Parts: sequence; structure tokens; C-alpha cells
Amino acid sequence: MTDWRFDVPTTGSKILVPDARSWEALSSQGYDFEVAVADLVDNSVDAGARDVVIHFLRDGDRLVSLLVVDDGWGMDEEGLDVAMTVGGRQDYGAKALGMFGTGLKSASLSQADSVTVVSKTRRTRPVGRRWAMERAKSDHRCDIVDPGYAQTLLDRYYDRPITWQGTVVRWDGVKDFPRHGGGGQTDRYLNRIIARLGLHLGLHLHRFLAREDFNITIAVEDVRTGTVYLDFGVQPVDPFGYPVSGDPTYPRRFTAPIAGQGDVALRAHIWTPRSNLDGYKAIGSVLERQGFYFYRNDRLVQAGGWNKFRQAEQHLSLARVAIDLPPNLGDAFRLTVKKSGVETSPDFASSLEQAQDADGTSFLEYLAAAQDAYREARRRSGPTREPVIPPGKGIPPEIRQVIKEELPFREYEDPVEIRWQKLEGGEFFDLDRENHVIRLNSMYRTAILGGRRGGLNDAPMIKSLLYLMLQQVFQKAHSGPREKDTLQLWQSILVAAARSELDRLVEDD
Repeated sequence: MTDWRFDVPTTGSKILVPDARSWEALSSQGYDFEVAVADLVDNSVDAGARDVVIHFLRDGDRLVSLLVVDDGWGMDEEGLDVAMTVGGRQDYGAKALGMFGTGLKSASLSQADSVTVVSKTRRTRPVGRRWAMERAKSDHRCDIVDPGYAQTLLDRYYDRPITWQGTVVRWDGVKDFPRHGGGGQTDRYLNRIIARLGLHLGLHLHRFLAREDFNITIAVEDVRTGTVYLDFGVQPVDPFGYPVSGDPTYPRRFTAPIAGQGDVALRAHIWTPRSNLDGYKAIGSVLERQGFYFYRNDRLVQAGGWNKFRQAEQHLSLARVAIDLPPNLGDAFRLTVKKSGVETSPDFASSLEQAQDADGTSFLEYLAAAQDAYREARRRSGPTREPVIPPGKGIPPEIRQVIKEELPFREYEDPVEIRWQKLEGGEFFDLDRENHVIRLNSMYRTAILGGRRGGLNDAPMIKSLLYLMLQQVFQKAHSGPREKDTLQLWQSILVAAARSELDRLVEDD
């Protein structure tokens, strides 16, 4: 056919107002809790804040609100309206962390039923706006916060950190909070989430936190009694903060020529082998933490991964490459809306094959050096551990990965699978030696899970322990008298423990 049109002819245009369901799409961006909070902290950084406080408020055992408070420049009424408008046009500076005008709204409403923002500048009175999800879905109306309350909320944080100017972002109806905080649930949740949040912020904002004039504080307070349960400063977690390089000739600066983009600098590092520092071990599994670390305006936006350049592998676990993205991302790089990753073009992968340092060493030679450093460290690390039968279905992937990192596998062996199944006689577990299956008695599943809903990879602690305990059993064709007695001992103790948990659940109900 010869009638192909390279452009699409039009006859006019019309305005199509977004449906109210667009709010549901906005709030369904898949933010993790700590990623959403980090997005708010980015706004504080862009506003020139020196102190940011992340405040969990509780009423006895119940968590009621989360607030992010900063001493930045603040906003007047017009500026706040723009900030609360989806895709609101802002003049982002060259050094700004924000880009799309959606982070505050999408991050907040992905986590909470409503988000309230109260702010003031040095020259304006306090103003406030609130998006309540139910109201937004019905008619797109943003609530105007009572000026008296706006002043009260700002006064609550006077000198900690707000003085003459600043902003408070308040989340209510936070979906991640425990519905019922009794029985220590709130304390356990706070211990877990604050550790994750502190690590995430410490990593992704480590360059800012290393400065003397910037601080992030995480605090927990009871709104009735004023009791402060926790108040600590987030510490930087430097993914390149090793004491001694794994190879004395590194780090090195490589230059990758990208067509139409210019040269991109790569700072290639080789970590100290077998490091226990948080900057090395706390960033995912060994496969996740190797690779590229992309920064945009000093904010880490991707921690690890090879971006389709190559597959992650054990022997590259010491390789990390810092890349500061150019101000004009061009076609080679694209930042995700959540600022939790970078998409790269095929041109970037091609440029890595041509990348060299000032001495003519290629980037591919760097990767080989990182592999050699890992192998040499393994060779000198001491006695070799006995190989095991690999783990299979029923054990979470992240645990299987750690086992693979720590232990050699027996060749040509089917993996050990763990299943829930109803067992006769009240036993805790049963073994199928030939097929390498551990059957757990489903009558104890509720007790082990503490009443929570289960899944294929549930109960990771008990499954991991049984996998390790029963390795030798699966490696033998039969059990002798001593081994049978040991298995019976384990059965008796585990059954007693499971029944004790069942009794406790009944008492709690």
C-alpha cells in the first residue's frame, strides 16, 4: 500500500476532565512505606531545610498519625496550592530532587487516607490544605485547613525544628499502621519500620547526611502524655565507605562515551571482601547490592543492579560503580516517578564496552579484577564448608539466596521442599527422604504464624531451622537408632512449643 500517512490528521480538540478514579490510579503507584517517606524528605531538601523530623504519634497502643516536619523556606497560599495540585507546575532548579509534580500526592495517598500540608514563610501567615481520599474521589475538592489550627500545628514544632518558617506534612489513616496495637504489636511494628526507614534514608540521602548542616531525626511521641519513646538522628550509610579497597589499584574513574549524550563518568570500586559494615551487607542480597549506584543531584536513586548490561553473579559481589547522572538525562537515562530506579537505553550498555580509564584499562577489565578479588578472598578465607542439598519451594527466595551465598550445593540433588499438610498422630513434621520433602503439620500453622494468613513461603524462621537440622538426614539412605532418637526428641519439643503457642492464641482471643 502507498497511502501511509506519517502524521495523524486532526480536526480540532476538546478538554476531557479526568475521572474521579484517577485518584485511585495516583494512589496505586506501588510505593513502599520508606520510599514514600523519602519522597517527602526530598521536598524538604528542595525547600532548603537543615533539619527534618519524622514524627510517629501514638495514643497509648494505637498509632494515630505520621508527620514530616522541616525548617525549609515554607510556602505561601499560592505556592501551597501549586504543591497540592496534581502535576502542579513548579520551577524546579537544576539541583532540585523533585521532577514531576506528583510525588507529594501519590506518595502520601498511597500510604494514608488523607494528607494535610501546613506551611508558612517568613513573610506570610500559616496556610494549610488537605486531600482526603474519599472527598477527592467524589469531586476533586481540596480542603482548606482552618488558619487557627495551621498556626497551632506549626507552634507545636516551634524550635524543633521550625522557627520563622517551615512545613508540616501530616498523614492520617496510615494503611501500614497496625489496626490494633495491643499485645506489643505497635512496639514491634515501630522497631521494624523505623529500622527500615532509618536504613533507607541513611543510604539514599547519605551524601546530605554526611554534611554538618543537614539532619534527619526519627521520633515517637504519645499525644496524650507527651512521653517521647524514641528520638534519634539518622546516620549516613555510605555504599562506598569501605576502610580498605579490595584491590589496591581501585577505585578508578572510567569514561563511557554515549552517542548523542557525551561522556559519562563511572567511578568503579571494589569492596573489602567479607565486610560486615552496613554500607556493604545491609543493602539487599549479594546479587542486589552489586552493580550501578546512580545519583541525581547527590541523591541516590538506584542502589545496585546492572541495568541489563549483564547478569548479577556471586563473583561480582564486590563490584560497585558510582554514576552521577548528567543534568540533562537525554535519551540514555530515565528516572522512575518514585525515584527508586533508573532505566537505561541500549546506548548506555554499548558505551560500557568502550569505557576506559586514563591508563587505557577497560571497564570489562575492571569487572575481571573484581571477580579476581572475590576469588582470592574465598581461597584465603579458611576451611571449606560441607556441601548441602539445595533449598527449594516453601523457603523464601531471599533465604535461598543467602544459603547459596554461604554454602556449596551437592551436585545432581533435587532441592529440599517444605509443604504444609495434615499429619496423623499430632506430629510436628514428617519426612519423605526419597523426594526430599519436609511435611509440616497444618494443625500447627496458625500457632506458628501467630494468627496471620499464610502463603507458600510463610514461617521462614522455622522452615530455615528445619532445613538446616535435617540436612544430614536427607543425605543418608536410612536413620540409625541414635538419629531416630534425635528426630523423636525434636518432634516432642516442637510439638510442645506449637501447642503452647496455640494456647496463647486462645487466651489472647
